[in-house]
Amino acid sequence: MTGELLAIAGLHVSVGGRRILNGVSLTVKPGEVHALMGPNGSGKSTLAMVLAGHPGYKVTKGSAMFSGRNLSNMKPEERAKLGLFLSFQYPVEVPGVPMRSFLRSTVRGTQGTAERFDETLKRTLRRLAFGDDLLARNLNEGLSGGEKKRSEILQLALLRPTMAILDEPDSGLDVDAMRMVATGINRLRTARDLERSRSVIPMGILLITHNPRILKFVKPDRVHVMVGGMIVRSGYRRLVSTVAQDGFGRYIQAARTR
Repeated sequence: MTGELLAIAGLHVSVGGRRILNGVSLTVKPGEVHALMGPNGSGKSTLAMVLAGHPGYKVTKGSAMFSGRNLSNMKPEERAKLGLFLSFQYPVEVPGVPMRSFLRSTVRGTQGTAERFDETLKRTLRRLAFGDDLLARNLNEGLSGGEKKRSEILQLALLRPTMAILDEPDSGLDVDAMRMVATGINRLRTARDLERSRSVIPMGILLITHNPRILKFVKPDRVHVMVGGMIVRSGYRRLVSTVAQDGFGRYIQAARTR
C-alpha cells in the first residue's frame, strides 16, 4: 500500500496560551518506521499527545489526518478504535489490576474465549521473544523501566493497531533492556494479523527519542529532527549517525536563524 497512513500538515499547537508546535508536517505510510529526534523540550511529546487527543493541547492551525480521517474532532477513544496507539514515556502504575486481566479486557470481543485468548497471548510472547514473567504482576506496579516498556510493547502486539506512536520507548533503559524492547518493535514493524486467515495493513510507527542509541537496533525508514516545535531536518538513516556524532547544536542554531 502506498497511501498515507498518517498525514500531518502545518500543525500549530499551544498549551495554556503558549505556542509549542510551529508548523509540523510529516507523513507516514503503512509499514514505515519514522524516527522523530530532538532535544528535550523540542515538542516531540507534545506532538504525541496531540495525535492521541489530549484535551489540554489546542490545535490552532493545520491538520492531522489518520487513515483518511481528520483527527481534530475525534475523542481519544475514537482515535484508539480507529487504530491509533500511544505508548507512554512514563507508564502509570495501576495497583490491584493484574496484568493478564488487563490484557484480556483490552482485546475483549476480538479474541473469543478465554482459552483462545491464552493461546494468542502465548503466541504473541513467543513472537516478541518475551518471557511470561509480567503476567503474574499487577499493571506496571513495582516494575522496572524495562519491564514497563515491555508491557507497553506487549499491549501494542495484542491490540494490533495500524499506527503506533512510541514516546521514548528507550527512556531510562540499559542496553540489554533497550535491545529487548527494540526486538519487540522490529518484530511488529511489518505486523500482520496473528490469525493467518486474515491479513491487516502493515503497522506504521512513529518512534520518538532524543537518544540515537535505540536507532542502532531499530532501523528507521525516515528520520526527522525537531527543534523549537518545528521539523528542521528530514532524511534517512545517515542522519542518525550525524546526530550521534555532532548532537543537536547545529539544528538548534539553524532554528534560531529562521
